[in-house]
Amino acid sequence: MRELSPFLERQGHFFASGDSYNTAKVVITGIPMDFTASWRAGARAGPSRIRQVSDALEDFSPALKRSLIPEMLYDAGDLVLPIGNVGESLSCIERTTRIIVNGGKFPIFIGGEHLVTFPVIKAMREVYPDLLVVQLDAHLDLRDNYLGEVFSHATVMRRVIETVGEGNLFQCGIRSGTADEFQKAERIGSLIEGKDIVESVSHILRETGQRPVYVTLDIDVVDPAYAPGTGTPEPGGCTTRELFSALYLLFETKLVGFDLVEVAPTFDHSDITSLLAAKVIREVVLSRVGK
Repeated sequence: MRELSPFLERQGHFFASGDSYNTAKVVITGIPMDFTASWRAGARAGPSRIRQVSDALEDFSPALKRSLIPEMLYDAGDLVLPIGNVGESLSCIERTTRIIVNGGKFPIFIGGEHLVTFPVIKAMREVYPDLLVVQLDAHLDLRDNYLGEVFSHATVMRRVIETVGEGNLFQCGIRSGTADEFQKAERIGSLIEGKDIVESVSHILRETGQRPVYVTLDIDVVDPAYAPGTGTPEPGGCTTRELFSALYLLFETKLVGFDLVEVAPTFDHSDITSLLAAKVIREVVLSRVGK
């Protein structure tokens, strides 16, 4: 939609989405970027495949007891990014986020690699200066640089902290990182521990109050037995049931934005990861709108 952003191109749509940006409360945007993938690339195909498999879902959520209303949801399509140009791509993402949020919409972004979260947070914090960020992820992503690059999927949360400030990032589901990263997380208090991801999120609820919350979900927080279609799978993760339980708790916060990243369809068996992602997005949409 050129009137929404010169960087967007509509390619398919998330099921049950409507045709009007103006009436929509929720706007979905795909970010097909995986330029800094360090092991298995392919997350750029995530937005397209998640849209395709979303047609397998019902519009009704038994957990939330709501149905999708097309007029409330708009799929803006995918950002058209200059392949290989990380800096300009991050700028495109930031500018588009600013347009959506300043338009009073609830944004949902589909990655793409996790680096795409950084420019989104930069734009979100302009509107919400006291923003809290909740990261559901297997990896800390707190390196200052990776292979000489300061903008990488492995450094994204370090850049986020520099944007929102120490004490405003909560990291849940973490089970991988360097010794330096864990020392950093312990020093700034970002790592939220618990016997499972539901308990970790429960701890966060005591801290959020009425502050705005942005949730970034790296699909590898889920054990690869349930979500194999990702670039850097890490054994020992949560189940899909635990993930949804954690999300329903987060829906009780003042949620102002959401992204889901790192789905790599090339490595997905029977689309189970893409289907999980699509269902997560449906639940997030329904947590914001619809009866």
